[in-house]
Amino acid sequence: MSLLVVGLSHRSAPVSVLERAALSADAQIKLLQDTVAAEPATEAAVLATCNRIELYADVDKFHAGVAELSTLLAQHSGVGLDELTPYLYVHYEDRAVHHLFSVACGLDSMVVGEGQILGQIKDSLARAQDLHTAGRLLNDLFQQALRVGKRAHSETGIDRAGQSLVTFGLEQLSRTTAVPDWARGKKALVIGAGSMSSLAAATLARAGVAEVVIANRTADRAERLVEILGEGGTGVSARAVAMDAVPGELTRADIAVSCTGATGLVLAAEIVAGALKDRGALAQLGADEVPPAPTRAALGGTNARSLTGGSTTGGTNARSLTGGTTPDGAGGTNARSLTPTDDENCPLDLAAVQSGFSVMGEAAVAGMDAATLEQHAAWVDNGIPRPQSPADEAEAIAALAAAAATVGRIPERRRPEPVAEAPEPVLYLLDLAMPRDIDAAVHRLGGVRLVDIESLAEASADAPMAADVDQVRRIVADEVAAFGAALRAAHITPTVVALRTMAADVVAAEIARLEGRLPGLDDKHRAEITQTVKRVVDKLLHAPTVRVKQLAAEPGGAGYADALRTLFDLDPETVAAVSRAGDSTEKDRGPV
Repeated sequence: MSLLVVGLSHRSAPVSVLERAALSADAQIKLLQDTVAAEPATEAAVLATCNRIELYADVDKFHAGVAELSTLLAQHSGVGLDELTPYLYVHYEDRAVHHLFSVACGLDSMVVGEGQILGQIKDSLARAQDLHTAGRLLNDLFQQALRVGKRAHSETGIDRAGQSLVTFGLEQLSRTTAVPDWARGKKALVIGAGSMSSLAAATLARAGVAEVVIANRTADRAERLVEILGEGGTGVSARAVAMDAVPGELTRADIAVSCTGATGLVLAAEIVAGALKDRGALAQLGADEVPPAPTRAALGGTNARSLTGGSTTGGTNARSLTGGTTPDGAGGTNARSLTPTDDENCPLDLAAVQSGFSVMGEAAVAGMDAATLEQHAAWVDNGIPRPQSPADEAEAIAALAAAAATVGRIPERRRPEPVAEAPEPVLYLLDLAMPRDIDAAVHRLGGVRLVDIESLAEASADAPMAADVDQVRRIVADEVAAFGAALRAAHITPTVVALRTMAADVVAAEIARLEGRLPGLDDKHRAEITQTVKRVVDKLLHAPTVRVKQLAAEPGGAGYADALRTLFDLDPETVAAVSRAGDSTEKDRGPV
């Protein structure tokens, strides 16, 4: 076996990198075709989900295979190889099998135990079969992965440890309130009609929302989803609309879930802000005060974005972080300046934070976590002495971060003061797309709660692990050992077949020679002699071939095939022909 997987996931790369590296359906097809056309690979399959991109291949050279697969991933994702390489992981042979089986069981998912990955693995195999890029190895591997995943879900309680990404996302939106209590009576807008969007619509319907509106570019798929919801027995009111109706529907919706295959934004910040204003949530703001949608230009190779809507130059976006003044509660002023740290090329414009935008919101827009955001600026109140020691400074920043995490707002003063709890949002947004559908700048709008893949990744890191996870890991280990043994045993099969073919040829030649010496031999005696010789040969070969299969199935048993070929002087081309015939049969198989 020469199985190799090269990929990146939420465990190895930030969401900003995954978002940029996401592969469209056409890009996946081209990647598969280019992989099997490359010299080191003979088979290929792509597993691309909202939080992972993995390329599986059967290669004849490890180092050349890693280099080629990494280069192909970079080319087709559009992310430079130098930038992508630090986030890539590589698994080979048994470790690659272990990785895919763990993925199939939901152990490597953002939400541990979720079962949606099985459908994505099935789709990945079907695509490779349609394109004839999956041969015997990948057919066996992916089909066994599906069986292992189903076994894990049926024999353990892993489902109690995990849930679908949709359910987890809705729980993050509802926070401490049970999803059915939170969703009951609300109006929901679902953008997209794919598998994830369909699951979101069904989940919301079961949770008791009053209405589900489906918006999709293809009207037929939206209408079909509406029919399915109507047949589900939930009693929810459902209707389909065109994509251009989304801004209007957003003014009526309480919840919006988006998961499309679009390469650009589906909901820009100004669309959401306009919807809020139309429904009265932003009635107090003038038209000029609605935050503009930031540009999505990369800054210096990062995923930080301009917060002013302008363009970047020279790969950096150094800005003055000096703030203005804000009135305090007593009618005076509380001048607060934001000064950059030693990083003179800081890409952030944090002056906006003085207007009350949240730290987490600015972090989301900039494409970095809150801790990194804090490191890019020193927060100083002119009316309060600057902390003299690093410990005091760290304590002040920690207090600020804690307050921001609690209420989602920056407190008015540098030192923490009691802050009123933020009002309940009027619009809840769940973005399950990769790349994202909803502008991260929406975090900065009052009256909105946005949960996206990035925030789900952060939340899932603290999710409790179920005891059943250990049992699933044991299942995976056993299945990996069994798969490896079967694969190693299968590896020697062409050699055994070639040996028995050679023995049959020897028997046929000797019987022909006997007939030449005994031309008067009748059919009955000829058949008896032929059968006797075949039995002798079969008995002589039985024990060695059975034993060599057993030995070959053990770790390190690959050398027995070579030994058998050497001992019996078997023609290498005959062995290779048997292998090619088997691989051809596997590649001709249709989708599962």
